[in-house]
Amino acid sequence: MRVGFAGTPEFSKLALHAILNAGFTVPLVLTQPDRPSGRGLKLTPSAVKQLALEHDIPVLQPRSLRLDGKYPEDAQAAQLALQQAQLDVLVVAAFGLILPTWVLQTPRYGCLNIHASLLPRWRGAAPIQRSIEAGDLQTGVTIMQMDEGLDTGAMLLVEPLDIVAHDNASSLHDKLAEQGARLIVQALRELPSGTLTATAQPEAGVTYASKLDKAEAALDLQAPAELLARRIRAFNPAPGATVRLPGIAEPVKVWNAIALTDHATSASKGNDGFAQVLNISADGIDIATGQGILRLLELQRPGGKRQPASIFITGWSATSR
Repeated sequence: MRVGFAGTPEFSKLALHAILNAGFTVPLVLTQPDRPSGRGLKLTPSAVKQLALEHDIPVLQPRSLRLDGKYPEDAQAAQLALQQAQLDVLVVAAFGLILPTWVLQTPRYGCLNIHASLLPRWRGAAPIQRSIEAGDLQTGVTIMQMDEGLDTGAMLLVEPLDIVAHDNASSLHDKLAEQGARLIVQALRELPSGTLTATAQPEAGVTYASKLDKAEAALDLQAPAELLARRIRAFNPAPGATVRLPGIAEPVKVWNAIALTDHATSASKGNDGFAQVLNISADGIDIATGQGILRLLELQRPGGKRQPASIFITGWSATSR
């Protein structure tokens, strides 16, 4: 099996690593162009590119794969490289570019996608974060035969995974990445024998996981505490969740919180965007919401480090209370 790979972030890297460890030949890797990173905004290769170079695998970084798009020269170079690679299959995991028809039809067995949800729930860009935000009790990985739609292809392998109460986007990402890496190796091993069963996605239950927006970081304290606690976990580590606390000029990041739903207190309106602080203790900072109390457990001042509430409050002036 000659397995091409298209992916970019750490989630993808684990899959590529598993494919290489399983002994498959990987003649070509596609990944996103290097991006500025860090305080110096130095161009940094993706996690997938770094791994590919460690294994001396040719890497292509097209800005687009559309032959009639903005970067036709990139697409033409990719087309030639994919044809010359003589792929049996192309594995796609969080690549970041839409695959046009010519890509889907180039490999012998087409393109397989590692998708971090139980399709058809949470098609789209941010399935991990949206599943936590929605309060789902379960997610999982779907290995999908790609078609021209947005995550609409037939399902080849599906495996569920429970979402536990303390999961945030980071911890769930890591578990799903390991699960996806294991399942794609299984799929590749079964692919030539024809034992994989392609099952069409059901029409019922379709939801879309819209891309995360930085504007979502600011918590709307008129929302219920339960939703806000989930949103904080869903946005950890990015884009993060923020709240305005009295006595602190800039928004504070909140990395962990719990909802105290047995309290009937609701947030008052017209407080200039600052949270209504109800209680401060080593256990946390309790603020009012639209329904119930949100207890902030881990916070970060602008330019500071993450701190548990018990330490955060020691630097919080008495006038802010």
